[in-house]
Amino acid sequence: MPSFDVVSEIDLHELTNAVDQANRELAQRFDFRDTGAKFELEGHSVTLHAQVEFQLKQMLDIMKVKLGKRGIDIAALEVAEPETNLAAARQKVELRHGIDHETGRKLTKLVKDSKLKVQCALQGDKVRVTGKQRDDLQATIALLKKSPFDRPLQFENFRD
Repeated sequence: MPSFDVVSEIDLHELTNAVDQANRELAQRFDFRDTGAKFELEGHSVTLHAQVEFQLKQMLDIMKVKLGKRGIDIAALEVAEPETNLAAARQKVELRHGIDHETGRKLTKLVKDSKLKVQCALQGDKVRVTGKQRDDLQATIALLKKSPFDRPLQFENFRD
């Protein structure tokens, strides 16, 4: 039976490259020179360090541009509130990846409500969609692409 998997993944290598490019741009910019502003990557989260909150907003814009150029969807960003004190400001940005149980249930419910002749099964951090006809699977992919989710979705492992 034809099937495919719905996943939400972030390429860590591209994320590392985007953060490195953003740090290089901070070193080049005159308004950030000698301020100690930097991006720190820790797994799937990036911490922005600056002197004031205004600089954090500029840094977030720089990071969004660099991520977009590297093919990482901006919808994956979960920006926390900035933490400021008299000496410095910090902001944590989480990159959502994987399909959690709640998102998987929403995905499955959306597909079942569409009355397409496919079955969905939540398997860990991905959703397996199976059907008898390839056209039904392609219609399911089109449905999922146009529906709004809080994280970017990729479709892989399409088997005929």
